[in-house]
Amino acid sequence: MRVPGNWLADRGRRAVVAVLTGALPVFAFPAPSWWWFAWVCLVPWVLLIRSAPSGRQAAYDGWLGGFGYMVAVHHWLIPSLNVFTFVIAALLGALWAPWGRLVRHFLAGAPTGPRVGAALLVLPSGWLMVELVRSWQGLGGPWGLLGSSQWQVQPALRLASVGGVWLLSFLLVGVNVAVAVVVSVRSARLPALAGLLAAVAATSAAWVWAPRPDTDGRVRIAVVQPGVVDGADSAARRFALEERLTRELAGQHPDLVVWGESSVGFDLAHRPDLAQRVAALSRAVGADVLVNVDARRSDRPGIYKSSVLVGPDGLTGDRYDKMRLVPFGEYIPARSVLGWATSVGRAAGEDRRRGTEQVVMNAGHGLRVGPLICFETAFPDMSRHLAEDGADILVAQSSTSSFQRSWAPEQHASLAALRAAETGRPAVHATLTGVSAVYGPSGERVGSWLGTRERASTVYEVPLAHGVTPYVRFGDWPVYGALLILAGMCAAEGFAAFRARRVAPVPRSPRARTAHESPVRHGH
Repeated sequence: MRVPGNWLADRGRRAVVAVLTGALPVFAFPAPSWWWFAWVCLVPWVLLIRSAPSGRQAAYDGWLGGFGYMVAVHHWLIPSLNVFTFVIAALLGALWAPWGRLVRHFLAGAPTGPRVGAALLVLPSGWLMVELVRSWQGLGGPWGLLGSSQWQVQPALRLASVGGVWLLSFLLVGVNVAVAVVVSVRSARLPALAGLLAAVAATSAAWVWAPRPDTDGRVRIAVVQPGVVDGADSAARRFALEERLTRELAGQHPDLVVWGESSVGFDLAHRPDLAQRVAALSRAVGADVLVNVDARRSDRPGIYKSSVLVGPDGLTGDRYDKMRLVPFGEYIPARSVLGWATSVGRAAGEDRRRGTEQVVMNAGHGLRVGPLICFETAFPDMSRHLAEDGADILVAQSSTSSFQRSWAPEQHASLAALRAAETGRPAVHATLTGVSAVYGPSGERVGSWLGTRERASTVYEVPLAHGVTPYVRFGDWPVYGALLILAGMCAAEGFAAFRARRVAPVPRSPRARTAHESPVRHGH
């Protein structure tokens, strides 16, 4: 298969194709959730870059494809950030420019078998470096990592328990590269097919030998989802609605009741009347209530988003302040420079304050809860650290009320499945407005999702598990492996260049003319 070179010779046309091919992976994520498409979605992009006439053009193809990828997976931010969404996408898309050059370097023309074999390791490693850099919280965080598209595939979730979402991304890119070689380079199909067989073997081995969590009990977790509450005095009306929905749980014997993010718009330490109302709910249902406060603190300056545990006697003292904030949504990076973003969208008018450490809460009934708030479920290291600290269950409190008619709620809810599989701990994703979801310790879905149109309080029977997954034990080892592969590539390429320079023939200087030689040949 060849990309028509003449048709792509026009730069503008080629740029449009690069953006569109880079955007294709979005269909592998919820809401479409074509998980199978992730295994081939990069093939058109790879074929385009492979056809680039120069390394510079390959870098442009990588950059523009990365721009398309970023816009596609963050398209739901456009109503909030408007034009700034495209500015951010252009900056982050530049991370794929070096990856584009790598693709052309290894796959252009008629690559040999060894070169294709190297590409099956180097190109996934380069992709992982892009995902690692853009996963930094200051650059937007790990939203839309390619591996997270496999949240509902049990063999993939088993792989996640071994190497986290990073291992899934590595495997997906490797398979895409192999398929691109199979369809475009006839002479190198054998090593590409060998790479595909290796991917199948790795998945099968993980399925057979990866340790499974030991299920040893169940807890009843109640999720309270009040739905969208707009208009004047919405905080007070939402609180009253959550109160009513929680009272409906009386007699259902939950072990913990979870409210969504920003479910309480007042500092409970400053409003003991509200704290006592939640304590009364705790007594009525027979379980602690985990609420989420989004308010100015009375004991320190600034606004915090905090998970706060309330028991039958009032505040228990367990509190977790959100550590990783949403750029532009909860704070503006370099506000003195980028503060103008508030004038073109719904960016944060005042920066939220950060917490300093993660917390595991004792929620009664012997249950140890690891809280996460909204965006933090995208970070695999946070849930891994909670599992290391002894959490029995991960509880994420979220709110996607600004993005109800987009693909964001479904994609956000899917992340909890990966976090559960990675840690071997069940995960609860409780939202104000949907989608709320619960997953078991292997990432399997528990019960039904609460959609964006639902207003309900629902109890889930959640299996508990203990033991340590390889990912919790060994951490982000696929990332370190990718770094070693790239370092080895750099060393090999440097050695080859040095050797070529050493063995290149030394140009001979023109020999001196003798007195018998004439510089001009005269005719008769």
